[in-house]
Amino acid sequence: MRRVSLNLISPGMKVGRPVINSNGQVLLNAGVILTEKYIHRLKLLGIPSLYIEDGYLPDLQVDDVISDETRIKAITQVKNLLKEHTRSLGEQEQHTEKIYSTVNEIIDQLLSNNQLIVNLIDIRAMDDYVFAHSVNVCVLALMTGIALGYGRSKLFHLGMGAILHDIGKILIPKEILDKPGKLTDEEYAVVKQHPEHGLKLLKDNPHVSNLSKLVVYQHHERYCGQGYPQGLKESEIHEFAQITGMVDMYDALTADRVYRKAFPPHEAYEMISAAGNYLFTYEIIQPFLSNIAAFPAGTMVELSSGEVAIVVSTKKGFSLYPRVRVLFDRQKRPVTEVKELELLDYRNLVISRVLDDPAEIQTFPTAGSNGE
Repeated sequence: MRRVSLNLISPGMKVGRPVINSNGQVLLNAGVILTEKYIHRLKLLGIPSLYIEDGYLPDLQVDDVISDETRIKAITQVKNLLKEHTRSLGEQEQHTEKIYSTVNEIIDQLLSNNQLIVNLIDIRAMDDYVFAHSVNVCVLALMTGIALGYGRSKLFHLGMGAILHDIGKILIPKEILDKPGKLTDEEYAVVKQHPEHGLKLLKDNPHVSNLSKLVVYQHHERYCGQGYPQGLKESEIHEFAQITGMVDMYDALTADRVYRKAFPPHEAYEMISAAGNYLFTYEIIQPFLSNIAAFPAGTMVELSSGEVAIVVSTKKGFSLYPRVRVLFDRQKRPVTEVKELELLDYRNLVISRVLDDPAEIQTFPTAGSNGE
């Protein structure tokens, strides 16, 4: 099972993981064979990619770090809060109280599954981006906090700030947020107001602590002093806000947007890794990256040996050295026996490139052909 851009999807492919919208409705179930009609409908809905089961690793089971039920519930609650922002403070408080409970549920699940690593990029429709992104930023921030040894109270304040970090964007005109091209200087200045909008929206909400509100206000500040709204630098920025800003960047990089395609996880991984003591302090980058599979399970790769393999799993803390199953030898002939390599044990063997185009993979001979 691997994620494939909708532009590379063709009829006859099999869905490997259910496609679910922010209301919890299953749009396509696992096992469905795609048709032109299904693909067209997914494009209309703004679904950017799918997990496809192509038979290369039928025994692969990839688990999310939190349950689908909890993720859908959290996305729905964030959506309700953001949709109800113009109503009374009492209604806002009701929605944040539900989010309060769900953040605790997410913490419980992450603490009980502490060896899980992020292998999945959630599939989100363009219209659901802000809601799904908010939940993912919360999950990634909490995983980083756990890796840093935070106690329950610190995790909760971090999680609440992270899940609400973009609440101020509801006061930004939709035509600016969803603009497919480059923003003008004037438009970008409007977008940069969202941390201040968020702080104002949450100012009188008793279910959000001052520490969580600080995360909302500071999450676009940068270690080098080139962030906003205050241009803070280094230790002037609260660590919770730096964590949230870092995972916000990672999640945005790995998601398809109206103005650009998603970066592959390994490229986003390298970008965050290179940002140490420039955009974010070094102290938070490695704990975060230890939770991320640079090459998620199901990724098809070519090794420096010329062999083609598929990623099976990644040990926590060793993101660049996954376990792989070799599918084709260096002459691109199908292997006849199962061969799995733990790249941790073969430091002279590295991943040279990711193969993400199904058309390229289909040029390899199939088992039983005389591809010699």
